Amino acid sequence: MSQTAKPLQIAIDGPAGAGKSTVARRLADRLDFLYIDTGAMYRASTWLALQKGISLEDGPGIARLASSADIVLKPADETSEGKIRVFADGQEITRAIRTNKMSDQVALVAALKEVREILVERQRELAGRESSVIDGRDIGTVVMPQAGLKIFLTASPEERAHRRLKELEAQGERPDFKDLLAAIKKRDHLDSTRAVSPLAKAFDAVEINTDQMSIDQVVDTLEKLARQAMSDKCLT
Repeated sequence: MSQTAKPLQIAIDGPAGAGKSTVARRLADRLDFLYIDTGAMYRASTWLALQKGISLEDGPGIARLASSADIVLKPADETSEGKIRVFADGQEITRAIRTNKMSDQVALVAALKEVREILVERQRELAGRESSVIDGRDIGTVVMPQAGLKIFLTASPEERAHRRLKELEAQGERPDFKDLLAAIKKRDHLDSTRAVSPLAKAFDAVEINTDQMSIDQVVDTLEKLARQAMSDKCLT
């Protein structure tokens, strides 16, 4: 049976700073799959709430806003430094949602049950249309538990802090490494202990620690796993 008839969903989960978005985007490009950046959707919802003066603890209010807003994700280009381009109600907010301050604020919104319900439904709708690569923290456990391939991408907090430092410096920010490390550890705790859809490795996910790996090495590894999953899917 053709792969078109049996689309493959690839779920990539893991903690903040593990490189999920970069790896997922490159993998999707190699496979010619749709890439769904779920983190960008939560960041866009957080940005909208701040613009409208809505408390980041107001789950119903932010959920209504996210439901009615036109949040659009477009492929990365030379203007977005490799990041997926994000628009909210026609305004590009790609850079605005990638700041260090936004990274701290989005954790609050991502923990809100009402917001997750709205965005998870959107993510499932997008992923159901065609073969997709979806990254986040609860994709394999909650959003797409039936995904044909599940990956849990991780790295030590120190390695993730170093990566985040380089990323922010490239954007013109000058954060302190110790502050970044503390923020990552705090985010890990919040994500793994939140009441709704906590960060967790799916029982059937392949865990990959990227501490000693380059981005290309990680993508190569995932591509091999993906093509094996595609082959297996065609045989069933």
